[in-house]
Amino acid sequence: MAPEIVVDPAVAESLEARDVLALALGALGRDRLAIASSFGAEDVVLIDLLASLEPRPRVFTLDTGRLPQETYDLIDQVRRRYAIDVEVFFPNAEHVETMVRSKGLNLFYESTENRISCCHVRKVEPLGRALATLDGWVTGLRRDQIATRLETAKIAPDPAHAGIWKIAPLADWTSDRVWAYIREHDLPYNALHDKGYPSIGCAPCTRAVEPGEDERAGRWWWERPEERECGIHFDPRSGRMVRNAVGTGVAGPFDTETQPGGRA
Repeated sequence: MAPEIVVDPAVAESLEARDVLALALGALGRDRLAIASSFGAEDVVLIDLLASLEPRPRVFTLDTGRLPQETYDLIDQVRRRYAIDVEVFFPNAEHVETMVRSKGLNLFYESTENRISCCHVRKVEPLGRALATLDGWVTGLRRDQIATRLETAKIAPDPAHAGIWKIAPLADWTSDRVWAYIREHDLPYNALHDKGYPSIGCAPCTRAVEPGEDERAGRWWWERPEERECGIHFDPRSGRMVRNAVGTGVAGPFDTETQPGGRA
């Protein structure tokens, strides 16, 4: 369990992204806090922000075995730029073998249930192993990405993972703000973004979006919008978050009373 210090959600919501990260880093320490990165645009911003606070931040990624080459290229660029080790978690090979032998390599196109099973084996289970080493994880969730993410809190306990802390410093950012930061700081980013991919996951489950479509329209595009989640952040069957909503008072590791600008 994460250290138990009182947090005022209203204060956390008023903080800028870098201050949210500073608060989490101060409360949990470098070794127990990590960015969960799929190496999208938001993730490179978070890595840059956290690296300005901690020279060697922890960053982990889930290699599903079906990622685009452009994502692997970016991982190496980030490793070199920040001189960090990216912790890579792979799915259980036996589970993958069993799944594809019984349902095929492209099972995810056949039914939503198959796709959810594939995401569970390749993403959700490895994430659980990664989070077992942490008291808090940082994500690039933004509220304006898709309707299911409207209630994303900047700091909240994660009941799906033993109550550790889930931190979304960019929850109130827009896509324009993310890209302005990337350009201002000349950050590396996934080459697929220049080809119309605002959101990037596994290669067979991601496509470019059309003008007017939302940012997540290219993910599992053959399914209904409310089902286009993998299970890491939200229940893909209901679309509901698997975490506490904004505004819930909780006990946890972020003592805002001791932070600049904090209040009781």
